Amino acid sequence: MTFPLLPSVRLCWWGTAWLRGHVVSDQLVDGVVGDDAGHLVGNADGAEPLVLGLGRLRSVGATGFGLALPVAGDPLGLGGPPGFNAAALAAGEAVVTTSAEVGLVPVRVGASVTWEEHPAQRRQVPDVGEADRSLRAALLETADELARLDVARWRPEVADELIDLRHPHPVEAPPGVPSRCLALAGRGIQAMTIVELALVDDGGAISAHEVEQRREALVPLERAGRRALVAACSPEGWPD
Repeated sequence: MTFPLLPSVRLCWWGTAWLRGHVVSDQLVDGVVGDDAGHLVGNADGAEPLVLGLGRLRSVGATGFGLALPVAGDPLGLGGPPGFNAAALAAGEAVVTTSAEVGLVPVRVGASVTWEEHPAQRRQVPDVGEADRSLRAALLETADELARLDVARWRPEVADELIDLRHPHPVEAPPGVPSRCLALAGRGIQAMTIVELALVDDGGAISAHEVEQRREALVPLERAGRRALVAACSPEGWPD
């Protein structure tokens, strides 16, 4: 099976591949839009089709698109200003152009997405190697803790994912994405899937204490999974 990718992940990978000449415009649209009805790029002055909007960003210096996955207390992948950070936090995801100082936040209306433009500032992204090591450590630590909490009793799906940790599910990416980043993205998405599954239906836990233990066990894995995906989808930090 393959994991569905966030819109911002698709734009980072396919948009960067397009800017670097690895794919043509039709492939860009197919890769970014996916099953959506369409994607636009714009601001308060109006929106334009995806290729035209990204072409305009290329003309003002964009050389790649990098991922941001902020949550409250952890603005991962963002560098400001506050208006962009707030919009990205509300959406839970965003894209930051490299060299063009523009941020894009996906706003979904029905089956369509408009990438709203915001001024963006320089940011720091996790190192690919460090994110990989941190995720591996968090996966092992969380697996041990969830086994201690008898994860299979309350969420069998989580136990299945933990068993499959050595065989992460594949993700689809365009040419130009480093193989190391592709593998890291797969593990990061798998980690985030484990967290999502494990937090479903807290009412099934025996006690409030058990619920809190579960959440505490998942915090390091959730953070490591997001860092891994941001590193894997931010070309300014890709290995040569």
